[in-house]
Formats: sequence, structure tokens, C-alpha cells
Amino acid sequence: MSLQYMIGMDIGTTNIKAIVMDENGTTVAQASRQNHLILPAPGYVEQNADEWWDNAAGIFRDLVIQAGSDIISNIRGICISSQTVTMLPVDAAGKPVRNALIWMDSRSSKEMHYISLEVGHDRFEVITGAQPDVAFLPNKMLWFRTQEPELYARTDCFLQSSSYVNFKLTGEKTTDMDQAVRTQCLDINTLKWSKEIGDACGIDFDRYLPAPVEPMTVIGQVTAEASEETGLPAGIPVCAGASDAFMALYATGLSRLGEAAESSGTSSLVFAGCDHATPVDRPVVAKPCGIPGIPYLFDAPISASGASLKWYLDELGAAEKAEAAANNKNVYDWMNELAASVPAGSNGVIFFPYLLGERAPLWNSHARGMFIGISIDTERADILRSVFEGTAFSIRHVVETIRAAGGQVDSFRIAGGGAKSRTWAKIKASMLHVPVYLLDDKAGDIPFGDALCAGAAAGIFKDTSETVKKLIGVKEVIEPDEEWAAVYDRIYPYYLSLYQDVDKDLLRLKNEWNRMK
Repeated sequence: MSLQYMIGMDIGTTNIKAIVMDENGTTVAQASRQNHLILPAPGYVEQNADEWWDNAAGIFRDLVIQAGSDIISNIRGICISSQTVTMLPVDAAGKPVRNALIWMDSRSSKEMHYISLEVGHDRFEVITGAQPDVAFLPNKMLWFRTQEPELYARTDCFLQSSSYVNFKLTGEKTTDMDQAVRTQCLDINTLKWSKEIGDACGIDFDRYLPAPVEPMTVIGQVTAEASEETGLPAGIPVCAGASDAFMALYATGLSRLGEAAESSGTSSLVFAGCDHATPVDRPVVAKPCGIPGIPYLFDAPISASGASLKWYLDELGAAEKAEAAANNKNVYDWMNELAASVPAGSNGVIFFPYLLGERAPLWNSHARGMFIGISIDTERADILRSVFEGTAFSIRHVVETIRAAGGQVDSFRIAGGGAKSRTWAKIKASMLHVPVYLLDDKAGDIPFGDALCAGAAAGIFKDTSETVKKLIGVKEVIEPDEEWAAVYDRIYPYYLSLYQDVDKDLLRLKNEWNRMK
């Protein structure tokens, strides 16, 4: 009997990646293409939805060539995840009305505060299970309605990144339940679009947001038109998909309380289980989880983990690039070696990784990246290590917040690009006082979770939890360095208090910059 195959695709902020996987968890083809950011003004971060589709269609064609016709003819399902939350308005024909405002876009902070006042901050938290934040959808939709009324008048509905590519594949406009919960437009108590928040925005959510469906629901099949563009056979079932966070949860293999994980990419998503529901007024809230053994799950996004390292490399890393080339090494491997050569504590330099504001657990858009402690003796490697450590301090801040709310963190699994750095992993293990598990290469990426979801939707995987345990392996365990841990324990209170001391000034400074525009 021939093997059955699935396609899993993730539409990330910087890249779209996809795999073809067989029922044994073996990747037989993979491809990726780069997305580009559009930055019209400070705080404005957009992407072109047509580039998403062009990249996705090209990736599908690459997969078809790599895998061959025999395998492609046995594809039983497709599942696509994406960055979230995105505001993409499309017209009745499904054509984008404007560029998408992605999660990094912070132009609608005034609208966010207006909605919070109209609904009431406490009531907003009760409805959405989270604090209002500029990354989410209501404020972006309100900004669009008031600032671009002619384009709003042409809008038929709003889609997420993955649901737009799903539309191009199937012709169906949909929203998956996972991303619906994350939009801050959904009432988590009723799982219906919130009329209260919609009224505050002046927008009928039921009119403009497709009814949510569960991630593994088959929403349609690859159409003949999509088949021509992608090379995929027409008729392959496509399921609703979910956020990158949801698929990362599968890709990390969490299966019991005490296990925590990070999906480490441009941004990071931190997961940890809990045996009870938590109050909605906490910075991080546990929500019901469908994994047996984990009744409730904390899901905390950190805005600029991998982005901080990329920023350093792009803006300050010319010497590292030259040195890596001279030593015939990958530049990120070279950066890891340099960072490892510096003692814990970065010789007094502390980096605050708030280059994009911060989501969990600060939930404010006015936070800014900072280096504190630079002196005449500071060397380039000290600054580099401080970036590794600052992003780990932000993870500790999230984990301590989760623990304070009743979550359990006894080990820490890392999937995604961050799992390739042993230096970073050792810093995180020492920062959190727990062993870090680096997942094997086949299991550590979000498209693997997408492929699992596609297999479950197709009926290939009857018990997803058991499948995850079987297919996901750990390639290395990184234990804490006790000397490093002692240093981090002494520095961490200063990491918290130094930011708290400047928070109000950063807000006033942001407002001053806005007045000067």
C-alpha cells in the first residue's frame, strides 16, 4: 500500500515555508520564499497580499517538482497557518482593497484606547480574555474605517494571511476559530463575534468577518484555476488552518503539565500548561486547551526575539559578516561563538528587546529597545551577547508571569530557528533554571504542525496527541549553567525595574514624537 502525504505551509512574517510530509513524519520535499515588509511611515508595517499568493503558488510548484508526480498524486490534504493578527480587506471578488496591516503595525494606538474606553477596560478583558493591544484587529479596523473610508466602502470582508491563501486555493472566504480567538473581536465566552466591541468600532463584525470554523475543518478543495497556478492536482482537500502559534504547539510536542515551549522565530511564542482557568485580568491568561493532559494553556507572544538578532546583524553586524566570511563560517554560527566568548552578564550591558513595542507581558506599543550599561570599555561582543541575554530576559519575564498565575514550567522545549543556537539555548536554560530540549530537525518547524493538522483533517492521524509523541524527537538536552544562572538571578530584578522606571517617559516621548510629525 502506497504512503499517504500531506502539505503543511506557514505564512510567516519574513518567509513562507512549506513541506510535503508522509504519514511517518518524513519530509520528502520542502521549499520557502521571502516576504517583504512595506514601511510607509514610522509604526506602519504592511505586506502585499498578492506577494503572499505569488510566493505560495511558487512554493507549491517547487514542491511538485521536488516530490514528483507519484507522491503529489497521493496528497490527502493541505493545511496553512500564518502570522497573526492581520487586517486584510478584500472586495466581493476577493481582491485586496489595500495592503495588509500585519501584527507589527502600531498606527492604531489611539483607536485602541478609544475602544477600551468605550467598552470599558475590564469588560474588554472579560469579552476577549486579554488586555487590549495595538497588535490586534478591532483598532486596525476602526482606523481603516475612519481614515480610508473610500476603501472601506469597497470592502466585502476582512481576512487573515492564511485565509487569503486558502481563498486563492478554494474560492472560499473563511476564518479559522484559532485566529478568531486571537483577533480580540471574538467573545470567548460565546465564541461569537462581539457586538459590544463591534459597536464601539462602528462595524458589524457579523457582516465583515466570516463565521469561524475549527482548524481541522475542510473548507474546500483546490480549484481548477488554483491547480493551473500551483501545479497541484485539483480536488485536494484544504482545511481551515490556524495561527502559527497553534501549529507551533503541535510542532513542539507538548503533551503534559510541566512542559513549556517556545516557537522561536522572528517573534517568539511561549506555551505552558495549567490545571485551572486563570483570571482574565492577568497579563497572560490560560485558555482551554484541546491536548489531553493539558486542561488549560498559556500562549504568550513576544514581539522581537529573533528580530532583535536580525536587527543587530543588519545594522551593527558588518564586522561579524566579514569575520564569518574570512573564517568560512555561517554568520549566525560566528555570532554564537562570539557571544559564548563573553561572560554571563555581558560585562554590564543589558539589552531590552522592545524594538517593536512588546506584547506579553507588557502589552504596550510605546516600549522601545534600549542598551543600558555601555561604557568606554564595552566591546562589540559584549553588545552582541547582551542581545542574546536580553531576549532571554524577556522570556523569563513571561515565564515568571505564567508561574505567578499558576502555570507549571519544569522544562522548556524550543522549536524553530532559535533551536539552532546552542549558545542561546544555554542562556535560556540558565535564565529559567530548567533543562532546554532542542527538538530534532524534522519536528521543530511550524509547517510540521500544519502537516499534522492536514493529516488529522484527512483522517490519517486518528489521535493527534499520540502521533505527536511518536513523531517528535529530542536531539539534545541543554542543562543550565549554574554560574550563569546565579548571574542572571542577580541581574533580572534590574531588568524589570530599569524598564519600569522609564516606561512613563517612553510613553510621553512617543506622544511627543507623534505631535512633531
